[in-house]
Amino acid sequence: MNNWILIPLFLPVLIAALVIYRSNRQTKKTMDTINRMLDAAVQGSYTETTFDESRLSALETKFAHYLSASAASAKNVSIEKDKIKTLISDISHQTKTPIANLLLYSELLAEEELPEELHSNVEAIRQQTEKLRFLIDSLVKLSRLENGILTLFPQKQSVQPMLEDIYEQYAAKAKSKGLQLLLTVSEAESCAEACFDCKWTSEALGNIVDNAIKYTEQGSVAISVASYELFTRINVTDTGIGIEESEQPKIFSRFYRSETVCKSEGVGIGLYLAREIISSEGGYIKLSSERKKGSTFSVFLPK
Repeated sequence: MNNWILIPLFLPVLIAALVIYRSNRQTKKTMDTINRMLDAAVQGSYTETTFDESRLSALETKFAHYLSASAASAKNVSIEKDKIKTLISDISHQTKTPIANLLLYSELLAEEELPEELHSNVEAIRQQTEKLRFLIDSLVKLSRLENGILTLFPQKQSVQPMLEDIYEQYAAKAKSKGLQLLLTVSEAESCAEACFDCKWTSEALGNIVDNAIKYTEQGSVAISVASYELFTRINVTDTGIGIEESEQPKIFSRFYRSETVCKSEGVGIGLYLAREIISSEGGYIKLSSERKKGSTFSVFLPK
């Protein structure tokens, strides 16, 4: 008799346990389905038809629609990148020959016996053609970096050979302006290593050194190295015109030209390209400058 009295007491507990069990089982099933969806999406093999919507919960159905839309979006992005890649390749290829011809003919004209005013015009044509070539090359590099077409391959290596190459590349330009280009690397720092892509890091540092020479009228441009636990720092220090504090955050912007240098050669893309390259390698650039006293650009490369 007592057992029959206990049944009504235990029945709600039993029903609750069954509901919890069923709920947990359904939750596990839903999570397993979502997990399979994610695995398929990561592998790039996800399609909405893989899963039967009639058997999915509302959450799974919404998630399936989201992944399907994401897959379509990723496919569209890939198609657009391919179009950009083709366009960039076409621009680079189609402009190379006309620019080379313009430079060739301007050099041939410069060798002719022409009135003085015509010689200055020919030189102007040559300079503007060189600027156009530099601009197109820079824009092509930028587009490739920004669209992921161009991939950097950083590897651990010594920074000394790269710095020596940069010194050799820009020593003549510094000398023509009456400047000293100094490479000061102590014996202790000569073995300094970092993880970087030599070709593109050299391009970034070259842009910084070129700017330093361009905006320095007297004195020197010095390249030095300091090694830390996590980073190797490369300093490019000049005795040039310096940069106002208010302008310092702007100089890494694309096509930014300060009013103080707007009449000088350049298009305002070198520092932007340098920052994009160094950032892509996991490094960063720091600037310290004082107006009329020079600047120091510090490039931090990860170890």
